[in-house]
Amino acid sequence: MRRVVWMALLVFGACSQKTGPVRSGPTEPGAGEQERLRMVSEQIESRGIRDPGVLRSMRAVPRHEFVPESRRGSAYDDRPLAIGYDQTISQPYIVALMSELAGVKPGDTVLEVGTGSGYQAAVLAEMGVKVFSIEIVEPLAKQAKATLSALGYDVEVRHGDGYAGWPERAPFEAVVVTAAPPKIPGPLKEQLKIGGRLVIPVGTRFQSLMVVTRTERGFRQEEVLPVRFVPMTGDAQQAR
Repeated sequence: MRRVVWMALLVFGACSQKTGPVRSGPTEPGAGEQERLRMVSEQIESRGIRDPGVLRSMRAVPRHEFVPESRRGSAYDDRPLAIGYDQTISQPYIVALMSELAGVKPGDTVLEVGTGSGYQAAVLAEMGVKVFSIEIVEPLAKQAKATLSALGYDVEVRHGDGYAGWPERAPFEAVVVTAAPPKIPGPLKEQLKIGGRLVIPVGTRFQSLMVVTRTERGFRQEEVLPVRFVPMTGDAQQAR
């Protein structure tokens, strides 16, 4: 499943990064539509994303609503953006890639670990997926919940450590993780349905985006491509 990305240096997830000049951005209802269309065409389709549900969702979700107002002019740039608390919103391509790798369909149930701004959750929800999302940074959890609700996305967000997953809502068709643990958390694998997929960046200094599929006999693990995400904190750091 390993992919070749035409410009690997641009493949970042929710990584820490210095931000560029501040520009004004879309603020009116419906604003950003042309930017979204261009983003999908130039950053996502051109890199091989083909899932129609992912492409429709990326065209529809107003990414600028999930970044700080001072950064909205950069909302559709080909890079992650700082959202505070040493966290970022992932590069659009990575959001699309992880959504495609999850292999979900309308009506499926997905666990997201690392709500962040709420953008990845919104993309999945726009695809018709029921999303349960956990965020360890409480102010981000509250802010993401408010943003998602205001935009009409039915996502259940809670504050907590996502290392142990969300057992009372399991099993899931997919688990999408937006921060990198040193190794794959066992509880997240165990909360997959048979045939379900865990999409997760793994590693410390060097990270790989992995897909773990639960089979009737166990788990199949595949490496997709190198990435750079913020580290998963909390119990993940104690389970090295």
